[in-house]
Amino acid sequence: MSMRLNSRETENLDAWRRAGFVVPGFDREKAAANAKTRPAWVHFGAGNIFRAFPASRWQQLLDAGYEDTGIIVAEGFDYEIIDAVFKPCDNLSVSVTLKAGGDIKKTLVASIVEALKLEPGHPDFERLREVFRAPSLRMASFTITEKGYSLKQGDALARPVLADFEQGPAKAQSYIGKVTALLYERFLAGGPPIAMVSLDNCSHNGDRLFEAVGAFAGKWAEKGLTDAGFPGYVGNPELVSFPWSMIDKITPRPDPEVQKMLAAAGLEGIEPVTTGKFTYVAPFVNAEETEYLVIEDRFPNGRPAFDRVGVSFTDRATVDKVERMKVCTCLNPLHLSLAMFGCPLGFKKISQAMQDPDLRRLVEIVGYDEGLPVVTDPGIINPKAFLDEVLNVRFPNPFMPDTPQRIACDLSQKLGIRFGETIKTYQAREDLRVDDLVLIPLSMAAWFRYLLGVDDDGKPFEVSPDPRREEVEGHLKGIKLGDAGPFHEQLRPALSDASLFAVDLYQAGLGERIEGYFAELTAGAGAVRKTLHKYVTANRRRGS
Repeated sequence: MSMRLNSRETENLDAWRRAGFVVPGFDREKAAANAKTRPAWVHFGAGNIFRAFPASRWQQLLDAGYEDTGIIVAEGFDYEIIDAVFKPCDNLSVSVTLKAGGDIKKTLVASIVEALKLEPGHPDFERLREVFRAPSLRMASFTITEKGYSLKQGDALARPVLADFEQGPAKAQSYIGKVTALLYERFLAGGPPIAMVSLDNCSHNGDRLFEAVGAFAGKWAEKGLTDAGFPGYVGNPELVSFPWSMIDKITPRPDPEVQKMLAAAGLEGIEPVTTGKFTYVAPFVNAEETEYLVIEDRFPNGRPAFDRVGVSFTDRATVDKVERMKVCTCLNPLHLSLAMFGCPLGFKKISQAMQDPDLRRLVEIVGYDEGLPVVTDPGIINPKAFLDEVLNVRFPNPFMPDTPQRIACDLSQKLGIRFGETIKTYQAREDLRVDDLVLIPLSMAAWFRYLLGVDDDGKPFEVSPDPRREEVEGHLKGIKLGDAGPFHEQLRPALSDASLFAVDLYQAGLGERIEGYFAELTAGAGAVRKTLHKYVTANRRRGS
């Protein structure tokens, strides 16, 4: 029997059960009606991790009767996602959990009841204005990636941001400008409380969102484009909170093999789409089984019932420790190291890269020897156990279609958080020496080698998208595989740029060493493998 993702064909859930799907148990029409009249949650960023994790957990709450309102999702960067994936499927999707043992779990996700474009002038934007005026709205959350919170292009404010500063909320075009314009609607409607919750993988994500929104609110009030009281509303944590969070679930791009598996189960019309903005989406998402979500308990208009389904609410200090553990030491830096070496070495899956002895030792040393010494135990998750799970269960999972190429996207936005914070901690502590860091600076050098766009055999490969790619590649212009260097003049602008690495790497005592590593990595064909093997062998783990 064939099935399609739409409201009509999901009326008969028995057919879906027979096909092995976990199906929703709540009244979707009622949840949608409630969202129309008393919206509770709007989420910005209609991507994969949102559907695979928070939206799926919300469905559990709807099934159990802890919540009764569907989710409204808004997309502010790539409107094609709404037209290509959400609307044709009546906002339904399938979440596929790929377990390390080979088992899979297929869930029909129906908790999203509206999908809107954050596009001024579009009817959807008027609906979002209405949603933000509703006193019932408890939470606006975000998965818009780290670069979504940046107001700058390089060292200067981005042009859309500058235009928004001058024109005010009525003509906002930048992502955060549009969000702030909606928050101004809420202020004008009497200023009911709301939690603005970033769920993106970046340090102190709530502060980054607050700083971006606050910049717009302050500038607009200063120029008389909004009521003078608007910045005070945004800055009052009793009315508008910006809690910190840590989210963790590896969610690769939609995999063709997963599509085939779903087709074999009878599901049709779920082909993956690559949008004009190079977003990879599909009516299904595939992800690992492991997932963590820890949120600072600051919800001035009422806390969602997520704690009923395994989400941890805690204080800011604990979120900070958990987030630093994951983003700065025990997972994300390891991903970056694998990507920077895995791409030029020709690996197409993270799990395959983990079978390579040199790459395996690389991430073990980055994690256990160079990362764990700077981790503060958050109490609610054991760092050593977390790292063990990453290296022994999550990364090696052969059924996960995650790729080094995906991890390599937007690296200029990640290097400072993933590696720079560890370097700063080594600088600050008397019991640690920056000179003891080897594989982290080697991975930084490997980023520059990766940007040359040729593999270890000298054959060209496609470099993943990055907002600062042209800028950094400009510094490397003219460097070819086999060049002997020195490369000080080419690398100095980037290595001294704290907006890239969170520190001036020369002041940290690592700049010249990274220059040397880069020279080794570019010495000729086979130099990536030779250099990697040299340093992981010379720096064998001191113990876990």
